[in-house]
Amino acid sequence: MNKTQIRNSFLLLLTAIIWGSAFVAQSVGMEYVEPFTFTFTRSIIGGIVLIPVIALLRKARSAGMRRDAYKEDVATQPHLARESVKTDSIKGKARSAGMRRDAQRVVRITKSEWLGGICCGIALCAASNFQQIGMLHTTVGKAGFITALYVVIVPILGLFLKKRVPILIWFCVVLSVVGLYLLCMPKGAFTLAQGDLLVLICAVLFSFHILIIDYFSPKGDGVVISCIQFFVCGILSGIIMLFLENPSLANIMDAKWSILYAGALSSGVAYTLQVVAQKGVNPTVASLILCLESVVAVLSGWIILGDKLTSRELAGCMFMFVAIVFAQLPTPKKERK
Repeated sequence: MNKTQIRNSFLLLLTAIIWGSAFVAQSVGMEYVEPFTFTFTRSIIGGIVLIPVIALLRKARSAGMRRDAYKEDVATQPHLARESVKTDSIKGKARSAGMRRDAQRVVRITKSEWLGGICCGIALCAASNFQQIGMLHTTVGKAGFITALYVVIVPILGLFLKKRVPILIWFCVVLSVVGLYLLCMPKGAFTLAQGDLLVLICAVLFSFHILIIDYFSPKGDGVVISCIQFFVCGILSGIIMLFLENPSLANIMDAKWSILYAGALSSGVAYTLQVVAQKGVNPTVASLILCLESVVAVLSGWIILGDKLTSRELAGCMFMFVAIVFAQLPTPKKERK
């Protein structure tokens, strides 16, 4: 691995640590505010944090487009190198106007980005709030591992999109079901506790969220879509909050550090780190590093909140972690059809 790959791998690890420890922030924040209030505030903060990130990325992209266009001009019209940006030729002026139009086009938000952000925001709102409500009735460690099951669920949902599911994924499904049973169901019982069931629904909803992102991300700027989705999620959660909860500024201020951590770091900073760090890193390696989020959630809950898992629950975590890791490994070529 070269220095860039090592740096980016470290940034991905930092992303996993932020995401995993955010489960603790969510759990602590719920001691002061109700679920929809928490999701509303953290989502709005996440959207706000991404606005300057988008501005910086687009400024850099616009500058890059100008440099590329100018290099092309110099290659075809050597006299422009002496005249810098100034040009007397009609062709040169036309190119300069084209550069300005391209730069302006970079700043605009496209219809696909708006539509993608809105659809992702609706899915994120449903998934996040199921998770928040579920965490009222389960531990941080359990929530982290159950949520991470989206890695296994996504390929299964692909069946409805006429995508072939490799044998390895079916093996992962069996492992995850065994792990889920050991982690969440008392010995001899065959029913999930309320909190665990809600977080499992959250994992399914996050799987749909990922499929929506997969559809829209090639059609626009991923950071822009993410920013829009945070605001949509926040607005929808805020509307529900006004009808079902009794938010107060005092309670929000009591939970400010948890909300800021979940909103600014987990939503804004960590997402940006992921976008930056995944460039130049093998996608499989990146996904394997990011799945450590579930392990960090268990360790954070144990160290910070004193959550303890029994040997049976730890065995469940192990089965689920193996399933999550295997689900992200590349499939043999003969199965890729």
